[in-house]
Amino acid sequence: MSKQKIFYSWLITAVILNLFTGCKNIESIEIADSQPIKKAPIETEVIESNQENNQEEIKEKKSKESCFGKDKNFSIAFMKTNNLGERYEKGINHVIIFNPKSEELDFKVNVGLNHKIYSKTNNGKIKKEYVPKLFYELVNEENAKLNGRLPLAAINADYIDTENKPQGLNISRGVEYSGAFKNKRSSFGISGGKPSQRRATIKVGRRNSESLNYNVVGGNGRFYINGRFKDICRALGELACKGAINRSMAAITNKGYVILLVNDAKANSSIEISSSNRELLPHMFDDVLEGIAQNNCLGKIQEGMLFDGGMSPGLYYNNKVYLENLGPIGSVFLIYRRNS
Repeated sequence: MSKQKIFYSWLITAVILNLFTGCKNIESIEIADSQPIKKAPIETEVIESNQENNQEEIKEKKSKESCFGKDKNFSIAFMKTNNLGERYEKGINHVIIFNPKSEELDFKVNVGLNHKIYSKTNNGKIKKEYVPKLFYELVNEENAKLNGRLPLAAINADYIDTENKPQGLNISRGVEYSGAFKNKRSSFGISGGKPSQRRATIKVGRRNSESLNYNVVGGNGRFYINGRFKDICRALGELACKGAINRSMAAITNKGYVILLVNDAKANSSIEISSSNRELLPHMFDDVLEGIAQNNCLGKIQEGMLFDGGMSPGLYYNNKVYLENLGPIGSVFLIYRRNS
């Protein structure tokens, strides 16, 4: 082979080797540059972790919304339930649950008067000139306002006597409008003071602490005492036990929450009567109240009582009257949203 051919042969070989080596270098460079991509799984893990955290937050939010006792900021809610205390859109039980300690809420009691509530005579005594008034009047009149606002919610309370006077213990913002049975019948109350110090009580007569006697409404028929349930059918008598079976009541749990409940097939809402969704007899009170308490994480029922003998239910919430009795009543318990 000539020297010239040898030279060209060597040159071609060198070029091929050089190209081959270059390709390898390029591959190694691309691989080296692509090494940071190995971090992608870590970033994916972070994204997945954030998604899991978001899911947990959503679950926690839903849990609070569906279980009020788990939400430290819970104030008040309205719902309908069946007689097992389960939420049901066509439930016969119309229920208001609230936290007395909520800073968003305030309270007042109204009674049937022919003058401005808390008015005084020329001698400085509280005027008490009673007139018959219906539930809707007691909820929507000028005397029902607190700081210029009408209530968010209301429930009927005490009996009325032949002179249109409340029969039991009734106190509105510390001013008493009571009747002959104030020391003989049970009453429901929310204490005064700072919201964080408020307490709900059910008791016969005035409470030992004056702050507990701030907003109180009379009633009768106490069926829970210190956490123990009692069927009060016999005590109510035949008419109130089995004849008149529409009810209005209040209960307090060991965590301090309050349940207000009215049960009436004639309510101004859609109701579907069934074996587990019908008017309540006294032996059924614990089933529905304990169900509501358990299903909403409110604790256990400690105290419970009927209003107006359970025969004249009235319930108002967020501009709607769900139930209203046909005759005048002694008092109403009113709930206000302070920031509305």
